[in-house]
Amino acid sequence: MKRALLLLFLLGCQRAETPAASKAGDIILITIDTMRADSVGFAGNTRVKTPFLDRIASEGIVFSNAHAHNVVTLPSHVNILTGLYPYQHGVRDNAGFKLDPKHETVATMLRRPGYTTGAFIGAFPLDSRFGLNQGFDIYDDNYGKGEATLDFVIQERPATAVLGAATRWWRSNEGKKRFMWVHLYDPHAPYRPPEPFATQYASNLYLGEIAFVDDALNKSLPPLLGKNTLLIITSDHGEALGDHGELTHGLFAYESTLKIPLLVWKSGVKHRVESAYVRHIDVVPTILSAAGISKPAPLLGDSLFAVRGSRDGYFESLSAAINRGWAPLTGVIHGGEKYIDLPIGELYDLPRDPAEANNLRDERRRDVQEARSILANFHAGVNVANRTISPEEAARLRSLGYIAGSGVRNKTYTAADDPKNLVAIDRKLHDIIDAYEHHDVTQAIAIAREVVAVRPDMAAGRELLAFVLQQHEQIGEAIANLREAIRAGGETQSARVQLGLLLTETGRSSEALKILAPLAQSNDPDSLNAYGIALADGGKFDDAAQQFQRVLKSDPNSAPALQNLGIVALRRDDVPSAQQYLSRALDLNPRLPLALNTMGVVFARQGDFAHAVEYWSRAVAIDPHQYDALYNIGLVEGRAGHRAEARAALQKFVNTAPKERYAADIETARRALTALP
Repeated sequence: MKRALLLLFLLGCQRAETPAASKAGDIILITIDTMRADSVGFAGNTRVKTPFLDRIASEGIVFSNAHAHNVVTLPSHVNILTGLYPYQHGVRDNAGFKLDPKHETVATMLRRPGYTTGAFIGAFPLDSRFGLNQGFDIYDDNYGKGEATLDFVIQERPATAVLGAATRWWRSNEGKKRFMWVHLYDPHAPYRPPEPFATQYASNLYLGEIAFVDDALNKSLPPLLGKNTLLIITSDHGEALGDHGELTHGLFAYESTLKIPLLVWKSGVKHRVESAYVRHIDVVPTILSAAGISKPAPLLGDSLFAVRGSRDGYFESLSAAINRGWAPLTGVIHGGEKYIDLPIGELYDLPRDPAEANNLRDERRRDVQEARSILANFHAGVNVANRTISPEEAARLRSLGYIAGSGVRNKTYTAADDPKNLVAIDRKLHDIIDAYEHHDVTQAIAIAREVVAVRPDMAAGRELLAFVLQQHEQIGEAIANLREAIRAGGETQSARVQLGLLLTETGRSSEALKILAPLAQSNDPDSLNAYGIALADGGKFDDAAQQFQRVLKSDPNSAPALQNLGIVALRRDDVPSAQQYLSRALDLNPRLPLALNTMGVVFARQGDFAHAVEYWSRAVAIDPHQYDALYNIGLVEGRAGHRAEARAALQKFVNTAPKERYAADIETARRALTALP
């Protein structure tokens, strides 16, 4: 009798601890990009106000020793959404990777038992092109697409906009079993919180972003939390903020970037702080448990509702290895000890040394050997043979602080390749972007030249130098650096496209075609558009149009392809078709400067000069480098007798247009200025 009572007691405990035993309900997953584990009030941070997160923490389970497996956005989210380690699913960096459909997301797993699924994305690194849209009925990544691909344009939308779309979808699916994933990007650099947070946190804008996200959640999420809703909140990775010499993230895997906040909330689950070491790969098993779904065999994680001591975890930081040829960083966390495998290895006792200030590698050799053995058992090789980076990926990721390139080498790495000894170069790469964003192109070029001088074989440095040189109209040197990157064999697809576009722009379309021909059969829309532009400049209009139509076949909403078809039609003097294509492009994205410029020409061809000037002015307002539009405004306004407008446009054109490309037009503009009364 006593044995039967004991058995019933144990079973009762198990049911209380595993919410999967209750009726499956709604599930919400919130990922807050770049949120440090110590950046919130419930973790003891008194410099920030996070009342919503603090309330959820006070009512749910707080995992105080949770870790990511990657320190950049895309692979970390793939880990979270698939429950797989990065070496299992193969997505190892932000650029050049796409999730293979054979690796199911948790959305796919939940749809089978009848869940309706929705994802709401804050920024470009999680664009649907990277494969995480698999299994979602709606994948809303409307963060602002189609901007010019060679500018530093940060494509993101604020937490309020993401949550607005998410809550509308949630309410429209009332009565169904719902799974919703919301990605909030705001804490990512550069830190620009809106008011009043910008003023309140003027001394720490990063924390201002955290406070803003918390406020947005507080205004949107509480009405969504029903009595049978599971809520999981975490981050993809943290932010270094200068720790160990790292400015942001993606280089090292210290606790400031690898440790993440993790909250699990559900009605009926008692509050507790769980200090056992857990991992991102435990998120999917937790969701499946709550939904009453058996865990698939490839998943190595376990439900967070059934924590029985710390769990070993694999981690990696491969961006510098993949993009720059530096030593790859991998490691394991085992029993509170963290081992980082690099030419200069590191071992830390996290409970006693959370700041990782005391490397115990030489003192605890036996522990190092054990950690290496555990790491070897993960079989986590670095294989990026099929990696391709589109020009848009490279440009967008540059704007977000990531520098993509091709640097994986078959070699024995030494201390000279250890990122700890190269952190100064990493800082310079960020300084280039920072100088450019502050409109100091001269300084950006100077720093980029220093990087190339120190690491001339690092293609990522040459590509970045070429970019800032191009923005400064030093086209010849930009072309030379891109040629050198290609000659060294380490260039990205983006470098080849960038070179092809520059050659086309400078009237060397035959050279551009030779550079771009290897990409002619690519499925990448940016490569096809670039090749089509070169064909069009070479007078091969039919072939060019075929390239643009190929893009539209895979993406009917490609504004750049429609824009390019409009340009080709105009060159054929087919003004009605040009207007139709350009109108469709501008409906999709009204901020395409080249489409606006070309539409101005369409109106001018029709004799509607007022509308022509309107479109040219919009083009110049968005992109001051639209020199043709500026020139046209000056001449047309002059003929219309609008002397002040004509003088302003012509003088700006004379002062800013590159003399190498616009010498004859600059002389014409000077004569027009002289002729103005």
